[in-house]
Amino acid sequence: MATPNISHPGEMRWETRLLAVVTATLVAFGIAMVYGASSLVRTEGGGVVGGAFALSQFIGAVVGGILMLTLARIDYRWLRTLAWPIMLATLVLLILPVLPFTQAIAPSLNGARRWIRLGPLSFQPSELAKLSVIIWCAMLATKKGEQVREFKKGLAPFLVVLGLVSLLILLQPNMSMAVLVALLGGIVLFAAGAKIGHFLLLGIATVVGGLQLIQRAGYRAERLDTFLNGAEGTSQIYQSLVGIGSGRLLGVGFGEGQQKFGYVSYAYSDFIFSTIGEEWGFLGVVLIVTLYVIFCWLGFRIARTAEDPFGRYLATGLTAAVGVTAVMHMAVTLNLMPTTGLTLPFISFGRSSLVASLLGVGILISIGRMRGKPSRGDRASAPRRLSDR
Repeated sequence: MATPNISHPGEMRWETRLLAVVTATLVAFGIAMVYGASSLVRTEGGGVVGGAFALSQFIGAVVGGILMLTLARIDYRWLRTLAWPIMLATLVLLILPVLPFTQAIAPSLNGARRWIRLGPLSFQPSELAKLSVIIWCAMLATKKGEQVREFKKGLAPFLVVLGLVSLLILLQPNMSMAVLVALLGGIVLFAAGAKIGHFLLLGIATVVGGLQLIQRAGYRAERLDTFLNGAEGTSQIYQSLVGIGSGRLLGVGFGEGQQKFGYVSYAYSDFIFSTIGEEWGFLGVVLIVTLYVIFCWLGFRIARTAEDPFGRYLATGLTAAVGVTAVMHMAVTLNLMPTTGLTLPFISFGRSSLVASLLGVGILISIGRMRGKPSRGDRASAPRRLSDR
């Protein structure tokens, strides 16, 4: 009896190894940049926090790295059965910060309640929401199949859940993350075959609603005005452009950037790409962009060669989560879009973002490793060779 045509599981694993190397390079560079960009930030008592920020980022890298390696060794297909529990848990975590009686665990920071603090542990639920939405959309798109092309039976159920998740994030408030989460869900659905006409209608409705929200919030209107009318000398965007321009070809040197002297707020997170351009110059910027391009190329290659639709949609969404966020962050620092506050994946300061990104890489590696390797059910049903009888 013929043996089933199953390729060796290690034949195409070079992508996963290279993906891990690219990720590790970005994380290591990020820790160094966080230290340099926050070296002049001081606490209320006058202490410098650069070392503390770098240590926090390093701890996040260690925790995220362990979780990444764990997920990389587990069959990603078990996530299909956990998609709903993960989504429900995420909704609960997103509800907590918007409740009026949860200030003790979800305090207000800079006018927003985006964090949950449980003793020494603190995390941002919206970062988990990115992963949850991708997993859930990939699961339901796989289940619905061709029905995804229909609006009532296909797209409408997705819109209900995506709308709820985005609304809860918007109430924190965190408009940029709410838009990003909805966009990632849309990318997964588009990869599954949803009609582009439906997205155009939803896009128009989103733009109209977004403009209404911007008009109601003064700081959002100010950001949009800066983007549309040009950056002034006192604006964050203008100083970001000055920093990038002053880097020229080779940069001013690691730790020698001037924008962190208060010209740019959050030079270690929201505007860290500007810091990279100033200290590492054009060549440093090209290197970082190249690493992200390689990451996305590997991720989409894994998605294209995945064993099943769930793996394809999941890998597409996880790759887009890194690529789209990186593009949006860079676009803000170059004044190509209004300020969003989104971090640069793997590099910006923020343990929640770093751990969530590394979790996504772990799942991507699992999808890559499973190519050519049948699931447990497939192995059980496959005919045995004559020598095994």
